[in-house]
Amino acid sequence: MGLGAFYDQHPRLILGVASIAVLEGAWELLLTYVVAYNPFFLTKPSLIAAAFNQQIIQGKLWKDIAISSRAFALGLALAILVGIPIGAVMGWRRRVEYALDPLLTALYASPLVALAPVLIIAFGVGLTAKAALVFLLSVFPFVFNTFAGVRATDRVLINVVTSFGGKERDLYLKVILPSTLPYIVAGARLAIGRALVGILVGEFYAASEGIGFAISQFGDTYRLAEMFSGILVLCIAAVALTEALRKLERVVAPWSAEQTSR
Repeated sequence: MGLGAFYDQHPRLILGVASIAVLEGAWELLLTYVVAYNPFFLTKPSLIAAAFNQQIIQGKLWKDIAISSRAFALGLALAILVGIPIGAVMGWRRRVEYALDPLLTALYASPLVALAPVLIIAFGVGLTAKAALVFLLSVFPFVFNTFAGVRATDRVLINVVTSFGGKERDLYLKVILPSTLPYIVAGARLAIGRALVGILVGEFYAASEGIGFAISQFGDTYRLAEMFSGILVLCIAAVALTEALRKLERVVAPWSAEQTSR
């Protein structure tokens, strides 16, 4: 397979890797040959890569990832289970929208990260407090995107199902849910980023281990290469989860994936 054929099959992969390589190359060259930098305040990709490799060899990085993943998965799962039904009901029932929209909008616009100390007081230091913060930060994209998807559902399809004697359950399962799936996937992409922020903040305040705690400790001791290696882990996780969602979208909503890929 030639390079041109490989690019035609994987343009996203090639262009994405190329943009990262250009950024890292420029960063490395700038700090190596152009700018006289102080390693106490700045670092460069080669040092970050060495620190990343060292942490993998030592095995501590895998332990931190495993600890943080538990709170991340629990909080995000709760956000899905709570956010999607609320958004669906708000989109379908006008009175529910009128009752909940001002409250949810106010909460979404508020600095929920500032509630971390309150969550620690309520749930203690550990998994529950971190999962609660992840939930609070990631639930709103599911609520509002599901709400928008329900409102964007084709009224003709709804009228067809209704005219053939379909019940409200049929409307939800056969019309509203399929048309809302692309919106839910888009909300999940936003929620993943907010959930990763929740893990970081939660472990800054309410943990003695985990990837966020490690980043905080490295930053406090000015071990910048190790700190950025932890941040690199979160970046890789965000990209991997987003790509997994893209593949999931192609499976559950192939019509939407075809439109967005054009």
